[in-house]
Amino acid sequence: MATAARDLDPRTKLALLLLANLMLFFHAAAATQAVMAVLFLIPPLVAGRRRMAVRFALLYAAAFALGTIDPEALGMPWLHVVAALAVGCAMMLPCLVTGAYAFTTTSASAFVCAMRRMRVPEAVVVPCVVIIRFFPTIGEDYRAIRDAMALRGLVSGRFSMLRHPARTLEYVLVPLLMNATIVAQDLSVAALTKGLGRDGAHTSRTTIRMTVADWLVMAACAAPLALDIAGVVG
Repeated sequence: MATAARDLDPRTKLALLLLANLMLFFHAAAATQAVMAVLFLIPPLVAGRRRMAVRFALLYAAAFALGTIDPEALGMPWLHVVAALAVGCAMMLPCLVTGAYAFTTTSASAFVCAMRRMRVPEAVVVPCVVIIRFFPTIGEDYRAIRDAMALRGLVSGRFSMLRHPARTLEYVLVPLLMNATIVAQDLSVAALTKGLGRDGAHTSRTTIRMTVADWLVMAACAAPLALDIAGVVG
């Protein structure tokens, strides 16, 4: 299965995830965070994930606006909590955008091929593959449980979790958590059965290739952080 022409190489997506986490580690300035957030929204747009990019852009705009609130000037000290949460959300947004983009546009086999090209140990590859497959599987189970409970009239509606938290906990979240342990175990067994943990050389039917676009995207996203670390951006 060849990588789509307009999509980035999985190694580029992993590099963007690393850059997003490094931005948090080095406590980048607000201007750097804003620039990197905008840059990280470009790959989902190019890959056709426009709705996801628009949602994250609106979320970032709302978080940025709430983070600039001056509670003392408004005479509402309790807004300090809202402003702090908004700033934290804005800081985490590049990680969320890149993670959502990477995991919704890349197959597990492409990630495995990319990590092996990067000489990642098999002890790391196998858990990563399980995690990649875990969340979509849990999402399907969650929707199935919600549909089953809705048919019984127990949990229905988009905001049922807020309107009936105790009922949602009993009829949705508890079965979901119990099923999650079984899913994680089954996915681990499936990964090992396919030979992911086997020693020696591995082959792959997935074709990945770095292009000029990959190098340009990595350079463009790394530049603001590098300038911030160097002290050019204050």
